[in-house]
Amino acid sequence: QVQLVESGGGLVQAGGSLRLSCAASGSTFSNYAVGWFRQTPGKGREFVVGMSRILARTAYADSVKGRFTISRDNAKNTVYLQMNSLKPEDTAVYYCAAATTTRSEVVKMMRSDYNYWGQGTQVTVSS
Repeated sequence: QVQLVESGGGLVQAGGSLRLSCAASGSTFSNYAVGWFRQTPGKGREFVVGMSRILARTAYADSVKGRFTISRDNAKNTVYLQMNSLKPEDTAVYYCAAATTTRSEVVKMMRSDYNYWGQGTQVTVSS
């Protein structure tokens, strides 16, 4: 099993940037594909971005493409989400997730693909 803890959320003005971090513990981090999701009140958890175990393959939601960047450091057991040019509609609770997979190149995009979740971190973008 792997435990995930997000940090880095906060309040930022539109056009600003934030970097979220997700620290993993309890298992070999490189065994997992990772992703970020977000959720607003009354809505389901929405896919933001995913990254493969290794090979650094990624997939982004259209709404964040060109503004958000995912990265991971398997040696530090950490995945990051750099968010630039933030918009008020990016306001949400952001969740880090990990998916067990034996395939090194697969990017997971469905919420149901992910086995493990962090507790979430709030991002608020003011207009």
